[in-house]
Amino acid sequence: MRMVQASIILVSFVAMNASAQTSDPSSSEMRFTLERFQADLEVLRRRYTVPLSTVQHDRMATFYRGWLADLPKHPFASMSHPGQVDYLLFKNYLEHEVKLLGQAKKRQDEMVPILPFAKVIVGLEEAWQNMSPVEPQKCATQINDLIKQIHSSQQTVEKGVKIDRTVANRAVSTLHRLRSSFGDWFKFYNGYDPLFSWWVAEPYKEADKALDEYANAVRDKLVGIKADDKTTIIGDPIGEAALQEALDDAMIPYKPEELIAITNKEFAWCEGEMKRASHDLGYGDDWKRALEHVKQQYVEPGKQPELIRFLAEEATKFVTERDLVTVPPLAIEGYRMSMMSPERQLVNPFFLGGEEIQVSYPTDTMSHDQKMMSMRGNNRHFARATVFHELIPGHHLQGYMQERYRSYRQMFDTPFWIEGWALYWEMLMWDLGFPKSPEDRIGMLFWRMHRCARIIFSFSFHTGKMSPQQCVDFLVDRVGHERDNAAAEVRRSFGGGYEPLYQAAYMLGGLQIRSLRHELVDSGKMTNKQFHDSILHENSIPIEMVRASLENLPLTTDFKAAWRFYPAQNLK
Repeated sequence: MRMVQASIILVSFVAMNASAQTSDPSSSEMRFTLERFQADLEVLRRRYTVPLSTVQHDRMATFYRGWLADLPKHPFASMSHPGQVDYLLFKNYLEHEVKLLGQAKKRQDEMVPILPFAKVIVGLEEAWQNMSPVEPQKCATQINDLIKQIHSSQQTVEKGVKIDRTVANRAVSTLHRLRSSFGDWFKFYNGYDPLFSWWVAEPYKEADKALDEYANAVRDKLVGIKADDKTTIIGDPIGEAALQEALDDAMIPYKPEELIAITNKEFAWCEGEMKRASHDLGYGDDWKRALEHVKQQYVEPGKQPELIRFLAEEATKFVTERDLVTVPPLAIEGYRMSMMSPERQLVNPFFLGGEEIQVSYPTDTMSHDQKMMSMRGNNRHFARATVFHELIPGHHLQGYMQERYRSYRQMFDTPFWIEGWALYWEMLMWDLGFPKSPEDRIGMLFWRMHRCARIIFSFSFHTGKMSPQQCVDFLVDRVGHERDNAAAEVRRSFGGGYEPLYQAAYMLGGLQIRSLRHELVDSGKMTNKQFHDSILHENSIPIEMVRASLENLPLTTDFKAAWRFYPAQNLK
């Protein structure tokens, strides 16, 4: 009887979910081309994996340029509007990838004085990838010469040589990759080819040790940090020209200094609202005292998951009761929660989200100061603004829809859509009265100021105007971050895992969507729900192209981003 009842319930639930879903209506003429391109691209990415390989660079350049040359064969003028959007997205993507290859080649060339021996390892691995017959004695000779070259390079480093610190740090990371891939080469033959093991095993061990020692020497002498140093932040600025190129490719038609001006205006608004909330709490204009009051309102150890669940349900109810966006029952059912390790919190001091929200909170292995900084930085009012950013209507809902609508467009993934959407909801929910108290308002404003600060410190770092330590100080002084959390934020920003524009994309993408909402919802052309659903159905593409889609704007093959989404009269 129980099994029958369970089956009835399951069938009813499946039917309910099925009726709540709609099929993906996309019918772009470019879809098959894009899916074939992605399949081909993944083949090449799996095939060519050797660090510093000119063969890899040249093959990828040929690949991208070949697709670019073929693109005009598609009949753009007779395509549907979605097809034209996909055409332009693809063109922009290919041009961007070619530029990135050029920038990567330049950065590799800068490391040649530190890694003059790398071509020996690259040659061995390329022969392996080409499945060329291995010659054990020849390999042993090459590795023996390699060891001598590494020792010679180390002697040069030990004597002292002038190399840019960021280039040296980049070389250390590259050495680790070379050493790892060199190990894969050795493991492929070792034990399977008796002659290979006889000739190569001992030279390889010596070379592997030499690579490790050399990496430590470069880190110690040229970068200036010890091998066990996990806290010092170096980063790798790209320069003003590359920053402008990145903005152009992201379809942001502004110069960095214009975006800084926009940011300062948004920052000023946040500070004004902070002072209002501070007055409501009895602290006058001293909003940092009010912020300190809010930081003290954290839950006791062990209670953070319970708080997160409550806040997730609260935010979901807020958006569904107001019919702001479609939230399928399966999206509500499907998210999960995990706790972040102390090691991860060195880089991610706050929550991360998507289908699984990763909760940042202290463990019993942390020092007392670390525990207090983590608890204060993840207090209940800060968390109230971050949970919905990560789950619903933020990243989790985004990811759910990305798998179901125009999923082939995920290759155009941009943080201006990903992070801009989640930040936009922080703005909209503020406007709709989500904060219930001055403490809630301060919690939301803290994050909004944080996103303003990200634009300023990331642009300043990449143009050589701020050091990583100055970025940390800026977050502490201007936003009110805990120092360890500020350091983790900067470490995360410049550690190499994020593209240079990523940190700026939160606020700028949010402002873009907010401006688009003004054009379509405030004008009465769309309801809130129609607007938000339409954005999710376009998948992760530059907001300028979302605008072109939603407003059915005329397009040409020489399209260039021109939407000035922040009113010029507001710039001062």
